[in-house]
Amino acid sequence: MPGEPFGGSRPTQEERLTVSRYQLRFRQVHLDFHTSPHIPGIGKAFDRQQWQQALTTGCIDSITCFSKCHHGWSYHPTDVGKMHPGLDFDLLRAQMDASREIGVNVPIYISVGVDDVAGGEHPEWREVGHDGRYQGWRASPLQAGFITMCFHTPYLDYLCQQIEEAVRLFPEASGVFLDIISQGPCCCRWCMEYMERNGLDAASAEDRAACAEAGLLRYYERATASSRSLNPDMPVFHNSGHVSKSRRELLRFFSHLELESLPTGGWGYDHFPMSAKFCQNLGLDFLGMTGKFHTTWGEFGGYKHPNALRYECAAMLAYGAKCSVGDQLHPSGEMDASTCEIIGQAYREVKEKEQFCDNVTPVAEIALLSSESENGDRGPDTGAGRALLEEHLLFDLVHRGVDFSGYRLLILPDNVAVDDDLKGKLDAFRDGGGKLLLTGKSGLRPDGSAFALDIGAQYHGESPFQPDYLEAGPDLCPSFTSHPLVMYLPSQQVRAAGGRALAGIRLPSFNRTWQHYCSHQHAPAAGVSDYAAAVLSDGLLYLAHPVFSLYHAQGAPAYREYIARALRLLLEDGPMLETNLPSTSRVSLMKQDDSRRYILHLLYGPAALRGAPVTLSAEGFVRSSVPVEVIEDLPPLRDVRVSLKLPEKILRATLEPQGAGIGCELRDGRVSLDVAEFSCHQMIALAY
Repeated sequence: MPGEPFGGSRPTQEERLTVSRYQLRFRQVHLDFHTSPHIPGIGKAFDRQQWQQALTTGCIDSITCFSKCHHGWSYHPTDVGKMHPGLDFDLLRAQMDASREIGVNVPIYISVGVDDVAGGEHPEWREVGHDGRYQGWRASPLQAGFITMCFHTPYLDYLCQQIEEAVRLFPEASGVFLDIISQGPCCCRWCMEYMERNGLDAASAEDRAACAEAGLLRYYERATASSRSLNPDMPVFHNSGHVSKSRRELLRFFSHLELESLPTGGWGYDHFPMSAKFCQNLGLDFLGMTGKFHTTWGEFGGYKHPNALRYECAAMLAYGAKCSVGDQLHPSGEMDASTCEIIGQAYREVKEKEQFCDNVTPVAEIALLSSESENGDRGPDTGAGRALLEEHLLFDLVHRGVDFSGYRLLILPDNVAVDDDLKGKLDAFRDGGGKLLLTGKSGLRPDGSAFALDIGAQYHGESPFQPDYLEAGPDLCPSFTSHPLVMYLPSQQVRAAGGRALAGIRLPSFNRTWQHYCSHQHAPAAGVSDYAAAVLSDGLLYLAHPVFSLYHAQGAPAYREYIARALRLLLEDGPMLETNLPSTSRVSLMKQDDSRRYILHLLYGPAALRGAPVTLSAEGFVRSSVPVEVIEDLPPLRDVRVSLKLPEKILRATLEPQGAGIGCELRDGRVSLDVAEFSCHQMIALAY
C-alpha cells in the first residue's frame, strides 16, 4: 500500500531501524494528567527529589509527561493556549529537568481530538452531526465528558501552533505523543464548505465519511510536520487506542508504535498478543501499553495486583515489545509511592531480561491473514488468535502485502474474499508448496458467486439453517465426543468435487420460529445434509463453518480442537513447536541473529473473571462496573516439556536470566528440553 514501510517479506532488525530511526526504551510510564480547572494547587507538592526517587523505585527509564490535557489546559507557560488556572509555575519543565538529570527520557503528551478549553471558547470548532447535534464524548452541556473537535476547522491551526510551541520550548523531548486521533462525519460550517468545494453531497453518509477521511489525513500531515518543525527526527506517535490493521498507509507518519491494551480496561488478555503479532511485521519499533489501574484510565486509588503487572510486562517482552505502564499523577504533582513500587516489581525483572529481548525477530510457521486488514472485521482474527495461542502454534498475523513464502501454512479466516491480486499471491504460495486453510466464506470471489480457488468442491450458497451440526470424521473429530456438534453460525453449502470430504453436516429439524420451536434453544440434529463440512484437496483444507468467529463467540474447547486437528493435518510432519503446556499458558519464539541464539518464552498467568455489571451510581458520579479479567496468583508449572524443529544445530540451552544450563536432547531432527518448574515467565536461550 502507498506509504507502507514494508510491502514484502518480514523486515529484519536492521531494516526496522532504517525505517524508524528510533529505538524505544524498555521501561516507560505513561503519566496521565487530565486535570479539572476546579481543582486548585496544581503541582504544589511536586518535589524534584521525590520525583526522582519515585522514578528510581519504579525502575523507570522513560516517562511521558503532559504539555496539554483533554481538559485543554497546558502545564507550562504558553502564548498559544491557556495554562491551567491552578498552576503557577512551569510543571513540565520541572518534570523534564528532574527526569533527564537521572537519565530518564521524557516524551511530551498533547491531547488532540478532545479539548474543553478550545471547544468552550469556539463551539463552532466542534464536530456536528447531520442532525445538528454536537458529536463525540459529550453531546449535551449537562453531561460530564470531554468536547470533541473537528480537524476541518481552525482548531487544527490552533493545535499545530500548540505542538510547534511545545517542541520549541522543550527541544530535548524524547518524542511527541498525540492522543485521541479521530475524525467523525461532521456537518460543521467548514465540513459543509469542504464538501461543496469537492463535489460531495452532505446528505450522503458515504460522502460525509469521505469528508471525515480527508480531515483525518489533513491532521496527520500537518501535526506530524509541526512535531518535526525544529527536529526532523523527532519521534512522533499518534494514538487512536488500537493500531488499525486496515490503515497501514498512515504508518509513514509514525516513528514507532505504542499498543494501548489494558487487559482490565476492556481489552482483555488476548488483545495485546494479536496487536503485537501484527506489528512485528511493520518495520517499526513498538511497545505494549498496559495500566497500573484495577480498571482503566482515570482511576485514582485503583491498584492492579503486582503479579498482574509482572505477567503483562513479561508478555510484552515475549512478543517482541518494549514496555509501558499507564499511571495517573495526582493534581498535587506528588508521585504515588505505592504505584511506583508495584511498577518497580515488574520493571526490575524487565531490566534483568532486556539483553535477551532486544533486536529480536519472531519465528513463525503459520501466517494468519488478518480479516480486519481485509474488511474491518476483527472477530475472526480474535477467534483464530485465541485458538492458535491456546494450541501453542507459532504464527504471525499478517496483511496481504507480506511475502507468504516464508510460511508453511496460510489461514484465511471466515470472511476473506479473494480478488485477482490475492489469488495470484495464493497461487504462487501453493506452487511453492505452501498449505492453505480456508473457513466459512473465505476463498469466495468478492461478489460471493463462487470460489476463486479450486477447493475440490462446488459451491451452492449459504445454508438456510442456523444452527446446524458438525459430523466430523476421524481426522478432525474432537477427542471427547463422537456425536454431532452444534455450530451456531450458518455454514456454506459445498459438495466435494475432486476433493475428499472429511466431515459432514447434520441439519436441525427446523429453524426456531414462533411456528415451530423445540426446548429452550434450538431443534436437535435430524437429517443428514448432502453438503460437506470439510474438504481436503491438494494441500488446501476448506471448513464450511466460520469456525474462528464461532470460537470467538462461544469459546468451546470442542471448536478449538476441531480447528487444531485441521491445522495439524496440514502440517503433515508436525508443528515446529510441541509442548505439554496447558491452554491457559502462552509460548513464543524469538531469534537474536547477532547473538546466534533463539529465545523461547514460556508464560503462565491464569486470569479469573471477577466483578459484575452493576450500576454503582444512579446519578452518574462513577461509571457502572463490568466484569474484569484479573491476574492475582502466579502458580508454578512443573515438568514442562518443549520440543522444537529448528534449522540450526543447538549447542546449549540456558534458563535466563538465571544463566543456569539445562539439558537438551536431539532426536529425529527435533531438540527437546525439560523445565522442572517456572512461575509467570521463563526464558530459555538456545545457542547455535
